[in-house]
Amino acid sequence: MYIQMLNRQQEFPAPCTVLEIIRAMAPEEEKTALGCFCGGKSLELNEVVSESCALHPITFQNEEGRRIYERSLRFVLLLAVHRVLPGLHVRIEHSIGYGVYMRLMERDLTDGDIAALQAEMEKIVKENLPFVRQKWDREQAIRYFDAEGEHDTARLLSYRPYDYFNVYQCGGMSEYFYGAMLPSTGYVSAFRMIPHLPGMVMQMPGPKNPAVPAPFHPLPKHLQAFAQSNHWCDILGCKNAADLNDMTVSGRLPEFIRINEALHDKSIGEIADGIRQKGAKAVFVAGPSSSGKTTFANRLCIHLRVLGLRPVLISLDDFYLDRDVLPLEADGKPDLEALSALDVPLLRGCLKGLLEGEEVQMPSFDFTVSKRNLNGWRPLKLENDQVLVMEGIHGLNPALHEGFDPHLLAKVYISELTCLNLDNHNRIRTTDARLLRRIVRDHQFRCTPPEETLDMWNSVRRGEEKWIFPYQEQADFVFNSALHYELPVLKRYAYDLLKEIKPDNPVYLSSRRLLKILHYILPAPENALQEIPPLSLLREFIGGCTLY
Repeated sequence: MYIQMLNRQQEFPAPCTVLEIIRAMAPEEEKTALGCFCGGKSLELNEVVSESCALHPITFQNEEGRRIYERSLRFVLLLAVHRVLPGLHVRIEHSIGYGVYMRLMERDLTDGDIAALQAEMEKIVKENLPFVRQKWDREQAIRYFDAEGEHDTARLLSYRPYDYFNVYQCGGMSEYFYGAMLPSTGYVSAFRMIPHLPGMVMQMPGPKNPAVPAPFHPLPKHLQAFAQSNHWCDILGCKNAADLNDMTVSGRLPEFIRINEALHDKSIGEIADGIRQKGAKAVFVAGPSSSGKTTFANRLCIHLRVLGLRPVLISLDDFYLDRDVLPLEADGKPDLEALSALDVPLLRGCLKGLLEGEEVQMPSFDFTVSKRNLNGWRPLKLENDQVLVMEGIHGLNPALHEGFDPHLLAKVYISELTCLNLDNHNRIRTTDARLLRRIVRDHQFRCTPPEETLDMWNSVRRGEEKWIFPYQEQADFVFNSALHYELPVLKRYAYDLLKEIKPDNPVYLSSRRLLKILHYILPAPENALQEIPPLSLLREFIGGCTLY
């Protein structure tokens, strides 16, 4: 068979493992390779190749590589808990920077627990124990995980639409992860367990230096928003996918939707109360793609009206520079996520005048021609009972409001911080949940096929890492736009679209990753869809919003 890799071609006797091929064709990649891309699929290093193909090494610079590393390190952690804290169970909850927050189900962790886990994990890495992949049938897996007390996994697998799947064994323990793994524990030597009571953070490397754990930056407001949502999930009895599926089967999903929406409305009302108490005259609403910023800003205005204020809603998009004057990136395209895409001096000038009680001329942007509408200038002056609400991805960037009286400003960070897991050991990443929202919205309202949305997502994510996430802790208020019922709804819109993407498409791997999540989720019935109110943030993506 003939193998292509890194512009090289070589003949091999079939079969060969991926790692053997890398050693022969690209020995310089052996220390950094975590797997290989092949025809839209992710191959493990010890996976056998039996026919001619093209391989491309997966490294820590690839999103898929970082996911492979995290899964393997998760297994090391779970094995360490099994050895050091027998009988206790871990819940892996959500990301925090380059780390993952997790806690024990039965009790709070102590500093001594965490130090012991760090030492045991280091020992397991030195033992270089193999991860052995086995094919189990559904009944075998359910019996095993029930016996181990992992009832959430057993319930999840009962909903899976396939009779056989891969289970990994290591050190006498078996685990189910939905994705590729490394050959052995010796591959995941860079990590640090950090106390963050009542749980801990498993800190991993960043893309720039995979040899050492990345520096840890606490995000107290971010974690507080997660903690509040986790508290809601506990109250509502819905922490994992199986809980959500049980609600769908039993007919309780409509009630769950109503409670979710009531909690959202309560939170938005509390933020409006905080803005009024602060006496702010300008409110900046910012967050990453598909967080629901536009609907949130409109609903915030409604709550401010209830408090006797007259909000004026402005989009930061109206301050875009003409597309033809923007600097180009290396790929020849303008970076629309960059702060330099906005006319920052004009925005600051307008804000200064408004806060000083002056009348100013506000611009408007014509997206049909990608230029400022020269006939669209409109006068604006804030009266005593009026407050400016400005929505856009750069709303928290100090360049927009640095130097102004902070008492006159309120900053709101909004993001979808999903707290729903597949099971206690397999989380659903917030970025995947946002991506599903965006795929549905782009297809419904922007005539953009899912392939294009998936193709641009890495660029969107790079922009968020550079322009949004560094400023999230500067917010006065944090709003979690996740709706714990939304995956069954989004499945109705996204599942068939994703299934149509062919293996030869460069985004096939991303589409399969999303499909793997949706495989475990039952679609929402029609009567449940009717319970989603017209002002719901989810309506921004599925349609039916009456705000605009």
